[in-house]
Amino acid sequence: MRTGGEMQRDESALMVRYAPQEAAAAAIVTLHGGREVSRRAARPWQPAALRMHPVLRAAAAASPPDVLLGRVRYRYQGWNDNDPTEDAVRALDELQRLVGAVPTVLVGHSMGARAALRAASHPLVCGVLALAPWCPPQDSAAHLGGVRMVAVQGDRDRVTSPAESADYVRRARAAGAQAGMVVVKGGDHAMLRRSGDWHRAVGEIVAQILQPDPDAQGLAAKACAADGAIDL
Repeated sequence: MRTGGEMQRDESALMVRYAPQEAAAAAIVTLHGGREVSRRAARPWQPAALRMHPVLRAAAAASPPDVLLGRVRYRYQGWNDNDPTEDAVRALDELQRLVGAVPTVLVGHSMGARAALRAASHPLVCGVLALAPWCPPQDSAAHLGGVRMVAVQGDRDRVTSPAESADYVRRARAAGAQAGMVVVKGGDHAMLRRSGDWHRAVGEIVAQILQPDPDAQGLAAKACAADGAIDL
């Protein structure tokens, strides 16, 4: 991944991993997974956080050098009562103050994907890549109109439900989102099985989302990862 140390104060919700020397044209921000309930402080060396390092590298490799790269810093390890979403919104507000109104792709895993989808109503967000997302039926997709969204999930995921993810994608489409889904055959929740396919999916889908005018129905279909898009 491009070099450039993390640039933030301790209280910042946005941790910048790379900032272009010139003005940023776009941004990619990752959100890692966590627990359903935990008030323990989030730490950058948690396995869930470390899991996103190769994900961000894959996104960086597929993006031009004028794209800012960052991650959301959580206060707590758990979802609790929407805490990661609040952290994500604070990070997006900080990003806007830092570089202005740049189109931003959120890349979240599990709990982080749920937070990314909820934070997608923020004006900076142009797209969400939801990896093994936690998409409970009570979560609304009504705010995703105009957002580009792709879910990627392994068919061996025993932590979050591929069926619930597919239902969320359908509801996002009904709300006006450009949404699709890719199933990784043999893929698990931790993205360890067929990790190369997961990372290739990240790079190709993020590149598609960042295009000025991607095919409304073809975001997932154009990803060469895993075993392709499913028909929802």
